Amino acid sequence: MYDTIFLLVKATIQTKHKNVHEAITEIQQKATCTISNTRKVKIHELKFMDYKLKS
Repeated sequence: MYDTIFLLVKATIQTKHKNVHEAITEIQQKATCTISNTRKVKIHELKFMDYKLKS
């Protein structure tokens, strides 16, 4: 069976950016993630969803 799931990630950060939106953008551009296959689940595609920020 193929399906799509969404996993949420919680991150507590400390930043020197004056605007938290700049920190979020930086994290979105440079973050990496590893999610491995299990005995019963094979990962076919993994990507970060862009978080749309209001300016």
